[in-house]
Amino acid sequence: MTTMNDHPLSPAERAARGKAARARLPRSGHAAFESDEKRPDPIEIIERQSATRVPELVPVRYGRMLESPFRFYRGAAAIMASDLGAAPHTGLTVQLCGDAHLLNFRLLASPERHLVFDINDFDETLPGPFEWDVKRLAASLVIAGRANAFSAKECGAVVRACVQSYRDRMHSLAGMRTLDVWYARDDLDQAAAILSERLDKGVERRVARASARARTRTSLEAAGKLTRVVDGTHRIISDPPLITPLDELLPGTERDELEQTLRSLVAAYARTLSSERRYLLSRFHVVDTARKVVGVGSVGTRCWIVLLLGRDDEDPLLLQAKEAGESVLAPHCGASVYDNQGERVVAGQRLMQAASDIFLGWERVTGMDGRERDFYVRQLRDWKGIARPETMDPATLSLFGRWCGASLARAHARSGDPIAISAYLGRSDAFDRALLEFAHAYADQNERDHHALADAVASGRVTARSDLPS
Repeated sequence: MTTMNDHPLSPAERAARGKAARARLPRSGHAAFESDEKRPDPIEIIERQSATRVPELVPVRYGRMLESPFRFYRGAAAIMASDLGAAPHTGLTVQLCGDAHLLNFRLLASPERHLVFDINDFDETLPGPFEWDVKRLAASLVIAGRANAFSAKECGAVVRACVQSYRDRMHSLAGMRTLDVWYARDDLDQAAAILSERLDKGVERRVARASARARTRTSLEAAGKLTRVVDGTHRIISDPPLITPLDELLPGTERDELEQTLRSLVAAYARTLSSERRYLLSRFHVVDTARKVVGVGSVGTRCWIVLLLGRDDEDPLLLQAKEAGESVLAPHCGASVYDNQGERVVAGQRLMQAASDIFLGWERVTGMDGRERDFYVRQLRDWKGIARPETMDPATLSLFGRWCGASLARAHARSGDPIAISAYLGRSDAFDRALLEFAHAYADQNERDHHALADAVASGRVTARSDLPS
């Protein structure tokens, strides 16, 4: 990534550095993906991750990954990291999301209460070659398109729209002043105007509905769904194993000990907030906590939701404290500079996002088993609008892919060198065509890996639980 030095390169020298990277890996070289006998067993990679997770939740993870190739892909970031790490790369480093599939882009609230489009999940964030995020995004679009029965041509058009959008946005960012790159963000209305010269009326209505839905997804709305009043006190509703209050996890004394640990986590993590946000958090008090199952790839990690109240019962705040382990990129990019994995996640998120959650922070706690674990904390919901690719036609998925590509370029330019990356990408569509070929090839591999999981379940190698809602 770009760092301060006494002798910075000129724009011309930075562009030359980008073009020189083509000697290491030509743009056409990104098309290649071949699986051979040396490729690690994908199920073994998943099992290694599962070994550190809550045992009774691991079958839920496998059950969710078994549902479809796209669901499998969402839980297979470690598998793809292994595949990308074994291949040549450009050496043009940025802060990577590490899991940049299309559902990790969504509508979010900025602290100024604007609705913005940005990356949401940073569990795997780490510095690495810029193209790894682009490849993961491109492959996810083909996988989602296939799930909707799109033709190969239609999937190809979606991928090319996304990658061209990434390339065009990076060219634009390369010509901007440093502060302007940093201040750039994708307000929903601006994104629609910039990326869509003329929105189809049906798509325009869908964007408006998505915006309206996102604005309703607040702590108040979440509290209405996830809590109820018991003996005059708000309590989180039990829905095991997806949401399990502490009373149902552990008996008396152990339950009290865990509750105190979680209360201490909230109090201690406040030290990682700025002073005014720390003061704001102090206006709330903890009233209940529960374990929550989240996502697909994260199932089995220790995740807690914490209900806090402010002025009264109609003033809720829901925080999520999620366990942070080592990034799946670490074996291929090197260990993080941060000793605390929660801080790694938070630092990466703050670096890549144009506007981050005001309650985003981290802490390390010692569990009742004596093991230290790292966590990051954020609001459970704050105007979050989640895409539904299964409802999209090719034109809508292409538009969404363009938004994702442009947003990813902006996030990469904040930490990397947009001039060098832009020069590497060039003005032709050579990179776009290569990524299209890669995305189709990797979607094929993902289907084979999904079948491998199904075989592992059928043989009894792993146990999957598929009777729970996603």
